[in-house]
Amino acid sequence: MLTITTSKKAMLEQSADCLAFFVEKDFSFSKELQSVAHAFFPDLKSLMEEREFTGDAKSVLVVPVSGNKHVKSLIFVGMGKKDADKYKTLEFYRRAVGTLVRSADRIHVKQVAVELPGVKRFGIDAQELTKETVLTAQLAAYYFDDFHTDKKQHHPACFELIVVGDDTKALNAGVKEAEIIAQATNMARHWIDSPPSVVTPPHLADEAKKIAKKYDLTFTIFNEKQIVEMGMGGLAGVSRGSDRDCQFVIMEYDCGKKTAPTIALVGKGITFDSGGLSIKPAQNMETMKEDMSGAAAVIATMQAIAQLKPKVNVVALTPISENLPSGKATMPGDILRFYNGKTAEVKNTDAEGRLILADALSYAVKHYKPDAIIDIATLTGSCAHALGPFYTGLMSQHPDLAKRVEQAGERSGDRIWPLPFSDDYKPAIKSTVADICNIGSSTYRAGAITAGFFLQNFVDDVPWVHLDIAGTASDVPDLPYYRPASATGVGVRLFVDLLMNWK
Repeated sequence: MLTITTSKKAMLEQSADCLAFFVEKDFSFSKELQSVAHAFFPDLKSLMEEREFTGDAKSVLVVPVSGNKHVKSLIFVGMGKKDADKYKTLEFYRRAVGTLVRSADRIHVKQVAVELPGVKRFGIDAQELTKETVLTAQLAAYYFDDFHTDKKQHHPACFELIVVGDDTKALNAGVKEAEIIAQATNMARHWIDSPPSVVTPPHLADEAKKIAKKYDLTFTIFNEKQIVEMGMGGLAGVSRGSDRDCQFVIMEYDCGKKTAPTIALVGKGITFDSGGLSIKPAQNMETMKEDMSGAAAVIATMQAIAQLKPKVNVVALTPISENLPSGKATMPGDILRFYNGKTAEVKNTDAEGRLILADALSYAVKHYKPDAIIDIATLTGSCAHALGPFYTGLMSQHPDLAKRVEQAGERSGDRIWPLPFSDDYKPAIKSTVADICNIGSSTYRAGAITAGFFLQNFVDDVPWVHLDIAGTASDVPDLPYYRPASATGVGVRLFVDLLMNWK
């Protein structure tokens, strides 16, 4: 992660070897820019015109400086045009911050001083803008290089980012909050990017236990024997093909207020998904270590909120398993009985995520009686095909809760798009031999939606939102604060925002 400091000194008084400036589209050559030109590069305006640098979104101009004791480079990054939608404007700023980190990393700077743009542009205060700046910079700095033996291949950004502004209290508060959320998000990304032989069900459960102990969270873990005895046929059934035991992990945060609402977060934790006996094609299996992205996000969120302390109670439930083929594996045609007593016909063992979530959702309803449940899962390729890599799919029949989640997505940058969740799709999961079937009838298509209706059978009347992150969990292109072919940690920023702003 980057080293973050704050400073009240004016930009031209900074001793950093790189000064960075954000500019909007079609900016004017202001008095500030004139001062920068006078101090470091007299022909700056001409250079900008020659390079056709007009402040377009994600555009960047790097200017080398000579003859100065400290400053060696100037970086100008475009924020694009201000939009009537302040959250869209903020998202373009995040991309500008990501572009800055990439550009600074390429020229191997040691320090970058950056002055925050005016808060009026975004409709937020200085603390929030500082938080977004530092959080995004830390996301952009993330790089998974645990297994590179050639030092030349190591690419994590490593420099000091100096955030310049007048309100020291707001700057420091924003930095503190950002560092907590960034650390949690990047931790989730690291788990997801790690090999599946490293992040196994017991390993991920142990990581959750370490967090709970460190941050004084209540922690419960059930092993496979206990899971079978409890009647969690979905989680046990998926795990049967693996030699490693499945785990069911529960983490609890108590805000200390008896009348506070309880929010349950449920995350899918398939640490590797081969498809089971309904085995995937080889190419489709290559990225299936990311099938525990929902569990990673939920566990990481608990680390963040344990420090940020929202005024709600939160319980995180993560069923964790491998989905592998073997002589013991669940077979197409099997019928599984879940924690709430319902049964499902398994027609396709590659539709396993909903099977383990069913038990976790049922457990949450019975034992915690939460005021709301939100589950998050890399559940269906259908959702990835429908929405692509930029929006997480939302399914719910509880509009008030859905609106809360959507707004948190807009504010945090983990953007959400609601899919139609009409009862017209319900008949798709009927079975002639069990209560429901784990795949929807091809007549109805809409695989993401029919999967959502499968899960609905396990939440009773509790307000519930289902988030499908199959398209957003990894390998998101064109966003400079993410890395190609790498995890995003989607869900952590959203959950933290949702819980911290719950009213």
